[in-house]
Amino acid sequence: MATRILGIDPGSRCTGYGILEQDNGLSPTYVTHGYIATNSTDMSQKLLQIHQNLVDIIQLHQPNEIAIEQVFLSQNPQTALKLGQARGAALVATAGHDLPMAEYSARQIKKSVVGYGAAAKTQIQHMIKILLKLSKPVQADAADALAVALCHCHHRRGNL
Repeated sequence: MATRILGIDPGSRCTGYGILEQDNGLSPTYVTHGYIATNSTDMSQKLLQIHQNLVDIIQLHQPNEIAIEQVFLSQNPQTALKLGQARGAALVATAGHDLPMAEYSARQIKKSVVGYGAAAKTQIQHMIKILLKLSKPVQADAADALAVALCHCHHRRGNL
């Protein structure tokens, strides 16, 4: 039976999501991707949008597992705080569904997908297009979310 994995790349302005399926440790297959662009200047409204949209995505696509990027240390404390709040909204949205959750650092994700822990966003977009056999490049936040899901697939298979 296939396991459906929801990868999440949290952000206060744009939260990416990507869904892959993996059947008995085989190579993952692409299901869908997208991003939640928050359209409010009020942080509480942004967090509510992230939460509500992720709840809708989970209800629509019925993932079995969740993978999310950990907060990275930023030189700007305000940026790190906003990212942490967006990540919190995503965690609350997924917690209500009682699904297994895995967390990965940005370095782990990049190394898993590109082979280099300090890869640029454009490299991630390029590798996601190739690895998932997509016809065109994916928006950066959605590509990052697919990379989170792909990293989780590699860890599930034991290919670290």
